[in-house]
Amino acid sequence: MKILFDIGHPAHVHLFKHTIAELESSGHATRVLSRDKEITITLLDQYGIDHTPLSAMGSRKFDLITEWAKREFRTIKIARSYNPDIILSVASPPAAHASRLVGCPKVVFNDSEPAHLASKLTHPFADKICTPANFNADLGEKQERYDGYHELAYLHPDRFRPDPDSLKDHDIDPNDPYSVLRFVSWGAHHDVGHKGFSTEAKRELVSALSDYGDVYITSEDPLPDEFEDYRLPIPPTQIHDLLYYANLYAGDSQTMATEAAILGTPAVRSNSFAGEGDMSNFAELEQEYDLLYSRTEEGETLEIVGELIADSDAQDRWRQKREQLIEDKIDVTDFMLEMIYKLGESDS
Repeated sequence: MKILFDIGHPAHVHLFKHTIAELESSGHATRVLSRDKEITITLLDQYGIDHTPLSAMGSRKFDLITEWAKREFRTIKIARSYNPDIILSVASPPAAHASRLVGCPKVVFNDSEPAHLASKLTHPFADKICTPANFNADLGEKQERYDGYHELAYLHPDRFRPDPDSLKDHDIDPNDPYSVLRFVSWGAHHDVGHKGFSTEAKRELVSALSDYGDVYITSEDPLPDEFEDYRLPIPPTQIHDLLYYANLYAGDSQTMATEAAILGTPAVRSNSFAGEGDMSNFAELEQEYDLLYSRTEEGETLEIVGELIADSDAQDRWRQKREQLIEDKIDVTDFMLEMIYKLGESDS
């Protein structure tokens, strides 16, 4: 089989990386289309995944429209010449349209209930829309539910083993207390009208956590000078090792909050998506597994962070709670491979 992947975000690299490796090791051909957004290209290069960059994320209001037009033309051109048996992506309208034109199945992985523009333009052209089992939107007969999260495609224990030596190589002792903070830019089209931590709240977070150990910050936007000393000292491919051994994660990111919780690290997420109507994966991680706190109000968030970092037993409790989650959930890469092989057989 020939499988085409469209990867437009760093999280998509992690989502698909093991599936790409498994397919190639089994003798199948893969082609990866990429987008220059944040560290997407860096991750693909560092993982040794051959890819073709098609476009770059712009900074102006209407840049997304022109970028999509450019990706549409280039994706269709490559798909016609490559002639894939299956196309996989998250929400990628160009990849979905290309699948219709070349006549191959299109599989979409979606874990976000809000009906973003990209999803609206992708779903009608998909053959399968794969969502977590607890996804609270009905997407019709195309929907295929699985008992897991995107992050369990690469953080399930069958796929990820934390490496303490990778941290020691960068002068981080995994046995020493430290916290990880993640701040996003809120510039994506689906983030319009939403916000995360204010600058003052970031200062309070860093000040409070510094009393309990080192603080490492990863940020989409350039770090202000006052936070420069806290910049991550590791390459992006080692972020999950850092998260695993951390005493605490806090931030306004969606993906990294889920990653921390799944790894069994006390996690606090704060942004305006939280609260009533929040996405189902965050609700489940908090209400059923008690692995994550999601809050909108900064003052409450800071209180929770203070209580968790001062609790010397929190890390051990989170590890125990994580065991139950892993027992309940599946290796999502396995699910993905089964879907590909099933569609490949039915289409042959």
